[in-house]
Amino acid sequence: MCPLRPGRCYRHFSGPPYTRLEYIPGAPQVQIPKFDLGNVNGKFEVVVKLVAEENGQIRANALEAARQMAHKYLASKIGEQNYHLRLVTYPHHVLRENKMLAMAGADRLQEGMRLAFGTPVGRAARVYRGSVVMYVRTRKEYIDHAKEALRRASSKISIPCRIVVEELSEPRGPEGIVGFVKVGS
Repeated sequence: MCPLRPGRCYRHFSGPPYTRLEYIPGAPQVQIPKFDLGNVNGKFEVVVKLVAEENGQIRANALEAARQMAHKYLASKIGEQNYHLRLVTYPHHVLRENKMLAMAGADRLQEGMRLAFGTPVGRAARVYRGSVVMYVRTRKEYIDHAKEALRRASSKISIPCRIVVEELSEPRGPEGIVGFVKVGS
């Protein structure tokens, strides 16, 4: 089996997404087990968001690594009842790769550029500038820990991101965030 290509190979995109699973035989499953972590039903005052600064693709394994990093840090520092971490982006796009052999005699085994559409090798989430990748809802006294958790998570993602802190006008549950922006009273 071939090793995984680096994230820079799939960072930029051109053309429409490749998402129609009924036409893709052998498309890999999404390997992210949970998109909501921590206290999902808690009432929190602050939302700390990880926002993409440019258009790009984030591989599913990078999203999973970022999710694990943020969750592990938050659970150890502030406890699971004091935050709600949500991974917003979903890896719909199926990545393709035209695998080439690079050894002696390989020219007799492969077709080269003939029918070079590629086979499915993974999934990626397409994000656009200003879209939220993940967010943490927490209390005011834990803002610094939430920012540090998202900073650590952003190191796993191949596109540049920034951290945005928004204060909700009143403590709300998850239904208070509509479209991942602050809701007025």
